[in-house]
Parts: sequence; C-alpha cells; structure tokens
Amino acid sequence: MEILVYGTINSVALALYALGFALVYGTSRLPNFAHGALYVLSGFIAWSALNTLGLPYLASILLTLIVTAIIGAIIYQFVLIRVRGMEISEIIATYAIALAILEGLRWGGFKGMTYTLPAFIEGSTSIAGVSVDYQRLLVVIIGAAMVACLWLFTHHTRIGLALRGMAQDERAALMLGIDSDMMALVAMALGSSLAAFAAVLLMPLGNIVVESGYNVLILAISVCIVGGLGSWAGAVLAAFLIGFAQILTAVYLGSHYQMVVALLAIILTLIIKPSGLFGQQKELEERV
Repeated sequence: MEILVYGTINSVALALYALGFALVYGTSRLPNFAHGALYVLSGFIAWSALNTLGLPYLASILLTLIVTAIIGAIIYQFVLIRVRGMEISEIIATYAIALAILEGLRWGGFKGMTYTLPAFIEGSTSIAGVSVDYQRLLVVIIGAAMVACLWLFTHHTRIGLALRGMAQDERAALMLGIDSDMMALVAMALGSSLAAFAAVLLMPLGNIVVESGYNVLILAISVCIVGGLGSWAGAVLAAFLIGFAQILTAVYLGSHYQMVVALLAIILTLIIKPSGLFGQQKELEERV
C-alpha cells in the first residue's frame, strides 16, 4: 500500500513537472530548457510575496502565476521569436536563460535550506494504514483537477482549439488565419504558468533550492520523451510509469537512485522507440 499511495503521489508530481514543458513543445515545437529555472524562480517569487511583501498566501500564489506567465511571454517575445525554427539555437537560448536565472538567484543570496513555503493544510491522515500528510493529498487532487481543466481548455475554448490546431498542423492553422507567433507566445506564457503552479503546489513538501531547477528539467524531459514529445496524454502515462519505477527503486535500492531511473528511461526510450509511447515524430528508418 505504501508503494501504491506514494507511487501515485510521485506520479502526479512528475505530471505537474512535465505539463508546461509538454504544452510549449507540443504547440510551438520549442524545447523550453528554461522550464526548471522558471519552476525555481516561481518558488522564490511566492516566498518573497509572502514574507517580504506580506501578502496573503492566496494572493501570493496568484501573483506568482501571473508574474511567471509574463516572464515566459517576455522570454518568447524578445529571445525565442528570433531563433524559432533553429533547433540548436532554441536549445542553447533557453538553456542560457535557465543558467542566467538560476545562477542569478544564487548570486542574489537565494541559497541554502532556509526558504520554504507553508503547507496549504497542516496535519496528516491514514489511508489503508499508510500515513499521508494533507499537502500530498492536495497534490493528487489538485493535480488531477489541473489535468482535467487543461483538457477542457484545449478542447472547448477558442484559444485552446487554436493551440491544438497549431500542434496538429502548423501550416494548415496558418492557412485558417491562426497567428503562429501569437499562439507560441500564449503557449509559452501558459507553460510558464504551469511551471509556477507546480512550484507553489509541490514546494511546500520541501525547501526552495536553486539546484532543484536542474532536477525538475531532467524529470520533465524524461517524462515527455518517454510519453512522446508533443503528446500530453503520453506525458501523463509516462509520469505514472516513471513515478512508480522511482518509488520501487527507492524502496529496494535507495532514494539516491531515483534520478538514475529518469535518465535510464530517456536512454532506453531513445534506443527502443525514439518517438516515445504516443509521439508523432518519425521513427528511425532502415538505411538502404
């Protein structure tokens, strides 16, 4: 039961890590390597709004979501729009932005284990004999609700349908009058906001540290590669596969091997099925 309960919690956390990355890449084919840095930056924005500005917790969370979405839009408008379509340049640009954010936070004094966000609800309960704190239960409930809301948004709103159209066939979407750059900007803002949402929901479970930005990026990439780059449903399924594999590894081998599971998942997927479980990329063809 412990593996089932904590495997589910870990899987939902991985899905939250990856949703923003999957949304941006699925819509505009931009590999946002600044995703993990935006996650960490969101945590520090929420902490600053709560402790420095003295705002209520809910207002701090809303401010964090809005500010991070604006930062994502600015990154696209002033940097990524100039290199869009050049795959290597996109990776270099977003990774350089990530390094600038993370090392800038470190240089600014945001380091150590002194920065934390309070839990939404204190206390714990028992599920089938397994003790689980309320914050982790909220991660599962709110995370599942977020996935459902994202599905409704992409299937029943004009902007969501435009994003899906861009993801399915960008040229056809352009012929129908959909502005490619505007949709990419919207996707980048939404993806950044999803990274912030994951941060304010998951960071109360631990400390806000700069190093977690690199870990979140690796986990998000592993989930998206296993599920298939561009497939949101694949990302959710891959999150559960990797999430339970990490918990089993922690139980039988040790918690310090959990990141190895994510890296092995990337390597094995690229060897066995490069397009991932539900990816639309072209498979490696036999050379003649």
